[in-house]
Amino acid sequence: MPRGTLLTGIGELVTNDPTLPGAEPGPLGIVRDAAVLVEGERITWAGRAREFAAGDSDLEVVDLGGACVIPGFVDSHTHLVFAGDRTAEFEARMRGQTYAAGGIRSTVAATRAANDDELRARLRAFVAEATTQGTTTLEIKSGYGLSVDEEERLVRLAAEVTPEVTFLGAHVVPAEYADDPDGYVDLVVGPMLDACAPHARWIDVFCETGAFSVDQSRRILEAGLARGLGARVHASQLGPGDGIRLAVEVGAASVDHGTYLTDADVDALAASDTVLTLLPGVEFSTRQPYPDARRLIDAGVTVALASDCNPGSSFTSSLAFCIAVAVRDMGMTPAEAVWAATAGGARALRRDDAGRISPGARADLVQLRAPNHVHLAYRPGVPLVEAVWRAGARLG
Repeated sequence: MPRGTLLTGIGELVTNDPTLPGAEPGPLGIVRDAAVLVEGERITWAGRAREFAAGDSDLEVVDLGGACVIPGFVDSHTHLVFAGDRTAEFEARMRGQTYAAGGIRSTVAATRAANDDELRARLRAFVAEATTQGTTTLEIKSGYGLSVDEEERLVRLAAEVTPEVTFLGAHVVPAEYADDPDGYVDLVVGPMLDACAPHARWIDVFCETGAFSVDQSRRILEAGLARGLGARVHASQLGPGDGIRLAVEVGAASVDHGTYLTDADVDALAASDTVLTLLPGVEFSTRQPYPDARRLIDAGVTVALASDCNPGSSFTSSLAFCIAVAVRDMGMTPAEAVWAATAGGARALRRDDAGRISPGARADLVQLRAPNHVHLAYRPGVPLVEAVWRAGARLG
C-alpha cells in the first residue's frame, strides 16, 4: 500500500501560507506548477513540483492536469439541524415584506415535531450537499429546539457530524416564555446549558432587538465561558446595537452578521482578536444592505465568510456563491473572498489545522475545474468543484 499520495500537475495552488518556499507574496500564498504530498490525514509537503524529491516509488501519483487547488472551505456559521420549510416567508420578502427574527419560531415548531431519524437524515443530506461544493469543515448550531430536551437533542445530533457544535439555546425567546424572557434566560444558563455543554464546543446568542438584550446576552455568554465553551455572537444584523462590542469584551472568537456597524464597532474589532464573519447569503435573501467589507478590511478587521445556511434567511450551502456575492456586492477582491471562506473561517473557529495547504495542516483540498481561484467569482453559479479531499481521503 502506498505510504501517501502526491498530487501534482497543479497549475495554481492556493496555500494561504505566504511563508511557504516558492509562494508568491500576498495572503493566498499562491504557488505555481505545484505539488502536494498527503500522508494519512495530513499534508507533509507542498511547493513547486520541480522541487519535490523525485525517485520515491512508494507513492500514489495523481496528475491534476493544470487545475487550481484551494483549501477546503471552512463554513463557520450554519444552522443545519432543523425540519420544516419557510418558502412562504421567502416569497413574502420577495414581495416587499421586511425580514424579522420572529420566523424562527415556525422552524422551532416543525423541528420539535420531527423525530431523531428525520432530523439526522436531513442533517446528513445538508452536510453531503456542502461537501460536494467544497466545504470540508462545518460549524453547526442548535437553536430550533428552545427547550432543555430539544436543544440537547440538536447538539447531540450535530456532534455526530462535526466537532464544531454551537449551543444556541438563546436564538429567540420561545412562545411559552413570551411573557417571561428573563425566566427563559434562567433556563438557558441553568438546566439547558447543563444538558448541552457536554456535546458542544461553543455558546452563541442572538443579541438583537426582538431576541436578547445586551445584559441578557452577557449573562448567557459568561455562563457558557464558565463551563469551558468558547463564545460566538450574532449581532448587528437587523440594526445597530452594542452586540459587536459585547463580543469583543468577552473575547468571542467570532461575531457574525455585522450588517449595521458604527465606527466604534469597527475600531473595537480592529483592535481585537475577534473575527467578523460576514454572511452574504443573508443579505441576498432578505434584501438588507450588504456590509461594506472593504471598510472592514482596510481598517484591519479580520473577516470571514460563511453561509449561515438556515431555512429562513439564507438557505444556501454554497460558499462559492457567497464568494461571488462578496466580490460583486461587498467590495472584496477575489483573493480576499477566497481567503475569508477558508483561512478566515478557520480563524473564526480558532483552528490552525484547517484553511491552509502547508505541512502539518489537515489534508482538506478542493480541485477546481478552473485554472485559478478568480473563477469562483468570475463564473457564479457554475459547479466548479471537480474533487474534494477531506482528511486525506478523496470523497465521491
